[in-house]
Amino acid sequence: MLVPSSLPPKLSNSALFHICFKSSSFFAFFTSSTPLLRAVVPSSFTQLLKQCKSCIKAKLVVAGVFSPSADLTTWSSQVVFYWNNLIKRCVLLRHHESALVLFREMLRLDWNPDGYTYPYILKACGELRFLLFGESVHSLILSSGLDSNVFVCNGLIAMYGKCGLLGHARQVFDKTVERVTADVISWNSIVAAYVQKDEDKKVLELFDLMVALNSFELRPDAVSLVNVLPACGSLGAWKRGKQLQGYAIRRCLHEDIFVGNAIVDMYAKCKRLDDANKVFELMEVKDVVSWNALVTGYSQIGRFDEALGLFERMREEKIDLNVVTWSAVISGYAQRDLGYEALNIFKEMRLSGAEPNVITLVSVLSGCAAIGALRQGKETHCYAIKQILSLEGSNTEEDLMVTNALIDMYAKCKEMKIAQAMFDDIDRRGRNVVTWTVMIGGYAQHGDANDALELFSAMLKDEYSVIPNAYTISCALVACARLSSLRIGRQIHAYVLRQGCEPTKVFVANCLIDMYSKSGDVDAARLVFDNMSQRNAVSWTSLMTGYGMHGRGEEALQVFNVMRGEGLPIDGVTFLVVLYACSHSGMVDEGMNYFNHMQGDFGVVPGAEHYACMIDILGRAGRLDEAMKLIERMPMEPTSVVWVALLSACRVHKNVDLAEHAAAKLSKLETENDGTYTLLSNIYANAKRWKDVARIRSLMKHSGIRKRPGCSWVQGKKETVTFFVGDRCHPLSEKIYDLLENLIHRIKAMGYVPETSFALHDVDDEEKGDLLIEHSEKLALAYGILTSAPGVPIRITKNLRVCGDCHTAMTYISKIIEHEIILRDSSRFHHIKNGSCSCRGFW
Repeated sequence: MLVPSSLPPKLSNSALFHICFKSSSFFAFFTSSTPLLRAVVPSSFTQLLKQCKSCIKAKLVVAGVFSPSADLTTWSSQVVFYWNNLIKRCVLLRHHESALVLFREMLRLDWNPDGYTYPYILKACGELRFLLFGESVHSLILSSGLDSNVFVCNGLIAMYGKCGLLGHARQVFDKTVERVTADVISWNSIVAAYVQKDEDKKVLELFDLMVALNSFELRPDAVSLVNVLPACGSLGAWKRGKQLQGYAIRRCLHEDIFVGNAIVDMYAKCKRLDDANKVFELMEVKDVVSWNALVTGYSQIGRFDEALGLFERMREEKIDLNVVTWSAVISGYAQRDLGYEALNIFKEMRLSGAEPNVITLVSVLSGCAAIGALRQGKETHCYAIKQILSLEGSNTEEDLMVTNALIDMYAKCKEMKIAQAMFDDIDRRGRNVVTWTVMIGGYAQHGDANDALELFSAMLKDEYSVIPNAYTISCALVACARLSSLRIGRQIHAYVLRQGCEPTKVFVANCLIDMYSKSGDVDAARLVFDNMSQRNAVSWTSLMTGYGMHGRGEEALQVFNVMRGEGLPIDGVTFLVVLYACSHSGMVDEGMNYFNHMQGDFGVVPGAEHYACMIDILGRAGRLDEAMKLIERMPMEPTSVVWVALLSACRVHKNVDLAEHAAAKLSKLETENDGTYTLLSNIYANAKRWKDVARIRSLMKHSGIRKRPGCSWVQGKKETVTFFVGDRCHPLSEKIYDLLENLIHRIKAMGYVPETSFALHDVDDEEKGDLLIEHSEKLALAYGILTSAPGVPIRITKNLRVCGDCHTAMTYISKIIEHEIILRDSSRFHHIKNGSCSCRGFW
């Protein structure tokens, strides 16, 4: 006889068999069994068995207890009945490996399993995912002729389904249907197999087939509904779910707590929380699963106040909170960037004795990432190593989920070296799309955007073919926007179009609008906007921001008026964009008008950031006295952003006294940075107050504050080239400086006079003129002229505000070259062509 031999070598057969006979569960089986079993196994036998000190003695007792029977067939069936009950008891107690050892022992002793043995053995195989053992059992079933037994077939369907062999499960099911032996359990088993593989559409198709048979014996029961309702939730098919709810009510199945929970969960997953809440409130009996379904549903759609209210109700009603409850609340806080609150709930969870699972840790790490809580993130990392990542036989997918969350946390805490090290430690075959996305997103938002694009390129070339999803593409587009890398942004856009489906994602289209706007092609951004089938508030504000940074304020306001006409909500962010556009277009009166009417006409109360925008508008226009009066009228304490806006205006209009006042306020707020000191130093340098310049630079040195070096990069034919002040490292340096000298000589003849006030050193004017030639933006321009075909725009990006002299020089140079100069600095875009700039002096 064929005996399965694929048990794990953890314990010997005799040892496991001995454990089964000596365990208290074995004796519980005898003392709690049916009268029939007590008739077959008398109490004296139980007492005798308790006295056995070895496996061999127990076997002798078992073999001899039925020997008085005169009928050999009856005697054999009684012994098999005993084996079946012993195996059944092991399965019910979830001692699945022990059940399989007993089955092997049964076969070794030449007892023939029957139609009651195999279903329990197959269940044990399925629970343990022992496919090889299960297939061996299947061969025994075929050789014994029990393959037509509906109970055995149901066990085979369930076993293959749990082991992931959906095709094998379907073959067994189809044969039972052909023999007309399939019962409702057969249908439930195959549906459950498809549910496990997330084949939601197939689940509904099978359920329809079952109903279409119109058989009284095959009417869906509570298990059928519990299997099918999650598929409705996953597909968002709430109308179909409502039909199933109606069926449950007609059959009185809705009173079953499992059916009720499934209905609540279905509505929650379909984001119909009001319907879910109605079903929940009507349930006479609720358990923690009922509450969790609703709490999780509210948390996932952002209705966190309701989720928290239910959480508090659970506490008041003293319902045992399990890991799902805690995880849902922690996740809700993390999604709202309330990291400290998420960490506090996690502490309460640990104090309550509940053990976190993978979902909990991922949510906690997300909360740490939201607030940059590196220390707490490292503590969570240590906990994950001890409790999850170091366990033998741990789930690889769950390990990867935690590792991905750790990479994301470290990246958002700006610890890119640690994040990269963790990424590198993952086997290349083990990385999934989330792994790549969090790493690319980390570099795009918190590290070197060039590294993000290199990583995205490596992902596309990876031999294991991980396909980027919409989130990956969005992160790559963010990197392009940071670098003003129009060429690579266009390539990514082309990739998106080739994929066919991703452009339908609203957030991908929004990122494309942002990328084109920040890369100097706002008209392309408008084309993307116009071709969107769906838009949200971000789509409109992204386009308005693009028009604003390019100095096209009138078009930004036109978009705002259309947005109002569409009935979209106008909030504080929208008005920030409107005021920003007015500021960069010199639209002072329009900006004042919107600011004065935003509360009365739109119900939006101006915040400190709106006042900062107004200070910027007035400051750029040179109306510094009005700006100062507005600050004095602010209903809240002016923030650092307000004083920085005023300080920047003082730099442009050379108001030293007001600049010193703004700098003093910033010092009190303890928000000094290299930008604040540099602005004040430049103001002193313009006023030729060199002692004050030296004082500020000394203060920066002793405070450990370093000035960011100015650099500019320009897009060449094949690559982007970066230049620093006085840079002579490039192979074309000699030609670059020769061209610059020639251009400066020519524009001086046209009336250009070097603005030596921007050479911030205490030297004579001639030497200042030489220093001005070495500015990075001029070097980038010369390189662009040398390497670009006539008529092609030269795109330059500077990490700081563009030098005033460079701006003037480029305006003159644009008259004598066949290129449009598109210059992006830290504030805005300058489109310089034929002697004029789009900024019109408002920069």
